[in-house]
Amino acid sequence: MVTITEYNLRKIEDLCKALGYKVRYEKGNFRTGACKILSTKVIVVNRFSSLDVKIHSLIEIITGLDFDESLLDEKQIVFFRLLKQTKLTI
Repeated sequence: MVTITEYNLRKIEDLCKALGYKVRYEKGNFRTGACKILSTKVIVVNRFSSLDVKIHSLIEIITGLDFDESLLDEKQIVFFRLLKQTKLTI
């Protein structure tokens, strides 16, 4: 289980960055999601979402991606595997 802290949010953002995704926080009336815009990888997170919704949304997106684990260092691989084991309840 991943605790809901700013530190873990930063770790998840770093994991996204290592995978080539840019995390952007935007205001608006939308759900968090991932998209590709002209071959760029962007994850857009609603700025006004609570910390737990931000973390759970990013976990859901990251665990659904297909990628090569060789892009990650050892600590990030361990953290990613922990995220995959996290049971999401929003």
